[in-house]
Amino acid sequence: MIRVEQLSKHFGSIKAVDGISFEVGDREKLILLGTSGCGKTTTLKMINRLIEPTSGNVFIDGKNIFDQSPEILRRGIGYVLQNNGLFPHYTVGENIAIVPQLLKWDGKRIEKRVAELMEKLHLSKDQLKAYPNELSGGEQQRVGLARALVADPPVLLMDEPFGALDNVTRSKIHAEFKALDELKRKTIIMVTHDVQEAFELGDRICLMDKGKIVQIGTPADLLFKPVNHFVQSFLKEQRLQLEFKAVRIKDIWGLLPHAKKTGDTGLNADITVWSGLENFKSQQADHLNITHENETRSVGFEQLITAFYKYQNGRAHE
Repeated sequence: MIRVEQLSKHFGSIKAVDGISFEVGDREKLILLGTSGCGKTTTLKMINRLIEPTSGNVFIDGKNIFDQSPEILRRGIGYVLQNNGLFPHYTVGENIAIVPQLLKWDGKRIEKRVAELMEKLHLSKDQLKAYPNELSGGEQQRVGLARALVADPPVLLMDEPFGALDNVTRSKIHAEFKALDELKRKTIIMVTHDVQEAFELGDRICLMDKGKIVQIGTPADLLFKPVNHFVQSFLKEQRLQLEFKAVRIKDIWGLLPHAKKTGDTGLNADITVWSGLENFKSQQADHLNITHENETRSVGFEQLITAFYKYQNGRAHE
């Protein structure tokens, strides 16, 4: 869906982004990760031409973005900012409806779509006439996401979207982000400096440093197959928790006991070990039913932990 070719941005002698190339598949979530000043936000802004590159090309769905005006390009791309970017003198309803109005949708279509997103993002109808400063930080971020999604663009760009939220609100919105069907249909590039967030939300991670890509791959690739010392040291402090978020239950399926399920249909083994552990807490359960390739097993907390550590030890000896 997105192809970036030898993209660069120089500010005088400073190479903010230095000849990077990558691709993002249809409906894939790619995270641009790195320290402050590594070039990730500049890269994101070049994709929707908020910043014009010094050199290079970007293709979205096979079309070069420089063959169309920036205004037309941006109407087909959702964009979410850290501080939500809402217009303070517009109501919630007016903020969400901006792009459909530019696209000349009729009033009933706009009203229906806005109401649909308000419900999906857990915002009440009463808030349609509220102003941004009357909302909590989490509610403002949901409105910003609704505005980015309202015209149903195939591509969504997100620049530190949850960075201004407290940890409790951020954790709740992360869960909603992963569950929202609207987002499952999108190709997403998200910028963050939060390593845990990157591992929790990304299909692949693009780790940047000094304007260049150091490594791009799945969370497990970065953890278990780091290309150099920089990648190792970048992840070192949080490694154990990151491994829980990088390893999926299907990866350790062969190490789990063959206990048959009891009760309801289980969780899909495609979830991470971390998500599995969280389900023990949220469901207040001693065992979880987990399904993989038409087989469902009943798994206890200690059994899941034991299988994870066996897998971890096996990787260490590879």
